[in-house]
Parts: sequence; C-alpha cells; structure tokens
Amino acid sequence: MQLKNKVAIITGAASGIGKQIAIEYARQGAKVAIADLSLDAGNAVAEQITTAGGSAIAVVMDVTNPDQVDAAVTQVLDTYHNLDIMLSNAGIQIISPLVDLKLEDWRKMMAIHLDGAFLTARAAMRAMIHNKKGGSIIFMGSVHSHQASALKSPYVTAKHGLLGLAKVIAKEGAAHNIRSNVICPGFVRTPLVEKQIPEQALSFGISEEDVIKKIMLKDTVDGEFTTTQDVAQTAVFLAAFPTNALTGQSITVSHGWHMQ
Repeated sequence: MQLKNKVAIITGAASGIGKQIAIEYARQGAKVAIADLSLDAGNAVAEQITTAGGSAIAVVMDVTNPDQVDAAVTQVLDTYHNLDIMLSNAGIQIISPLVDLKLEDWRKMMAIHLDGAFLTARAAMRAMIHNKKGGSIIFMGSVHSHQASALKSPYVTAKHGLLGLAKVIAKEGAAHNIRSNVICPGFVRTPLVEKQIPEQALSFGISEEDVIKKIMLKDTVDGEFTTTQDVAQTAVFLAAFPTNALTGQSITVSHGWHMQ
C-alpha cells in the first residue's frame, strides 16, 4: 500500500490512462478524485473503485476553466481534508500538417494541455502549501515531450512545455516539500491513439497496419505498445517517492522508443 491514505486528484480519469492510474492508486491505498468533464463517466469509475473496496469520488472539471478547477479542488478538500497528489492527465489530439492547422485548433490544444496543467498545478500547490504537508504534482507528457513527429505541431509544442513547467514547480515547490515530475509514455493504445491510426494512414497514404509498424512502434525495442499499466506503475512510483531526489525530472515509458 505505497499510497495509503494519500489523497489524489487525477484529471481525465474517466477513461484510458487516467482511469488505470486511478484504479492503481486506489489499490495502493489512495483516496482518489476522478476529475473529468463528464460527471456520469467519473461516477462510473468511482463506483468501480468503491465496489472493489477503495475510496473515490467524482468531480466535474474542465481543466481550461479556472473556476471549475478551483471548485473541484475545494470539493476534494472538503471531502478528504487534504491533497497529496495532483496528476494532470487530461488531453486531446489533433492531427494536421502545420500549414493546414487552424489557429483555433492550436489554441484549443494549448488551452487543454498547458493552461490545464498550469491551473491544476496552481490550485494543488496552493492547497499543499496551506496544509503544510507537501505533495507530488505529476504531468502526463509524452515521448513527444522530447522529440517530434510530423502532423503534431501543437501536441509536441505543448508536451515540450510541460517539461519547463515541471522544472519551475520543482524549484518553487522545494521549500514546501512539493515535488514535480513528467511521465512521458510512448504510444498507448487508448481511444486517443486508436483515432490517430486511420487519420495518419490517410495523411501519409499508407495502410493502418503500416502506421502501427512503421510509425508508431518502429523505434521500440520489442514492437510493443506501452500499456496503461506501464504508465500507472510509473505514476505510483513517482507519487510515492519519499524525497526530492527525482523532482523536476521526466520519466520516459516507451519500450525503448526514446532513451535519455
């Protein structure tokens, strides 16, 4: 029970990577807040966790809305009286050549990935500093936090930006025992990635099988997708790490696609 009695908020936790992290955190003893746009979807995950003997609630959160972010954090504090972990996971993907990319799509990506990370981190830090118990702030980056792929200019830009934000939080948070990290997964076969396969096949004029083998997994050591459990175990490790030794660092989880 590496996270026994810790309180965690996970954004975008109604599906995919966020859901798996929420389930694993609860298995490790954490009290988990499922933060998502859909309260019904969040409640379904929370019910799954509580049925298995864990503790979870659902909170509505549009990570681009500062009032909703602050209200959700307040709701969690009112329920569990503390906040130890903020895991900023909510994200989307838009595939487009840069020359065809609409400004509103660029701004939407920045708002969700970077504004959302800033707003959730700010709210968490305020709570952690007030409670004087420290904590862990974790961003869901990507291998694209370190390198680029065609057709993903806003995603790559935003994921690179998370590295800088995490480093600043590590500097400012140290005096309050607040740590910060970025998890950088390779391709995880979530609905977000499933959607990209036909999109990239169309853009590159190749088969969906070739998208998987020749684009997504070609640089891995074993030709395997990263799994949600791979990422969840890394999220447990970082949240439970007892000192500042790893603060400000990114951890790549990619089956060898990117090696630092």
